[in-house]
Amino acid sequence: MSERRVARKVTRMISAIRPFRPKFFLAWVSLGVAWVQPNTAAQPESAWKQIEPFFKPPPEFATDSGAYRPLLKFDDGRPVKTAADWPKRRGEILNVWQELMGPWPPLIQKPKIEHLEKTHRDNFTQHRVRVEIAPQQTTPGYLLIPDGKGPFPAVVVPYYEPETSVGLSTNKLRDFGHQLARRGFVTLSIGSPGGDARKPAVGVVKCQPLSFLAYVAANCRNVLASLPEVDPQRIGIVGHSYGGKWAMFAACLDGKFACGAWSDPGVAFDESRPNVNYWEPWYLGYDAEPQRKSGVPTKENPRTGAYKVLFEKGHDLHELQALMAPRPFLVSGGSEDPPSRWQALNHAVAVNRLLGHTNRVAMTNRDGHTPTPESNEQIYLFFEHFLKPVRTL
Repeated sequence: MSERRVARKVTRMISAIRPFRPKFFLAWVSLGVAWVQPNTAAQPESAWKQIEPFFKPPPEFATDSGAYRPLLKFDDGRPVKTAADWPKRRGEILNVWQELMGPWPPLIQKPKIEHLEKTHRDNFTQHRVRVEIAPQQTTPGYLLIPDGKGPFPAVVVPYYEPETSVGLSTNKLRDFGHQLARRGFVTLSIGSPGGDARKPAVGVVKCQPLSFLAYVAANCRNVLASLPEVDPQRIGIVGHSYGGKWAMFAACLDGKFACGAWSDPGVAFDESRPNVNYWEPWYLGYDAEPQRKSGVPTKENPRTGAYKVLFEKGHDLHELQALMAPRPFLVSGGSEDPPSRWQALNHAVAVNRLLGHTNRVAMTNRDGHTPTPESNEQIYLFFEHFLKPVRTL
């Protein structure tokens, strides 16, 4: 029976007993009506029913792992046979990427957060803040805290600038921070360090720009984890396009993110798609001066930086995604991540299977790069299911 039908039935019960209703009985029934009224957030059980199909690849890709480098082999060629073998193999993968991208400095365990302005919106309080993201570096952002009593689940939302993520711009289909706050999540939205995505400020952190962005997001997770309103075990990350790349690298490289959702970032290296542009200097192609020109690699404009080595040695992003296991992730695929990307994602599925887990890798698909109301709803339901506790009657 639907929630609305239940509510109507309870209302009829109240009308029927009106001549002899005791006050305490009315209070109990009124509480029941409030319980069954729909709210802005789906319950985890119903959320799962809606997203479950996305954890299965289309039949044509169900057993297709493409030509990607096998993950369940050690660097010396020995097979990874059991779950007990995986931590060592995971360490090999992580070491390769960290060595090529440059190591992180230690994370800031309790980053500073400065509250600048407070406003109440919808069903949450919006705090304009400045947060510590790296040694001697801060950035502005917005912290949204739902009304009510926590601790709440939380989500880091990176993008070019934070105003879009909190619904203060005209682009309402990328306001992940705003919509998740309305659903009962604490959200921290930040923008590009230094204010320019194509000229990333790296400060004292000596690594590829995309890895630096992941480091920034990891420190933002620590900001959220330090707040009394947040459950530190239930923090995810979400982003679109540039923010999707940022969110993917952060979730994969920082094992304390509980889950991640990445909107059309390009989940595999693909030089046939100009927007899957990991080769650019502001992502993985940073090198000594002079920098390469923007654009798809050619003989006249060759690959540079970490991307050059990763690509030419046969490494790909499926290795990075395997670091998530057994934490769940969702790819909200658009023009850059069509269903054929399951060839790469199937490697993470295989790792999770080795670890005894299913339903940890999901992909939705739409035609264009821009998010849609439907694709965003799927992202929100993903977080509803994996970050919110199950509510029981």
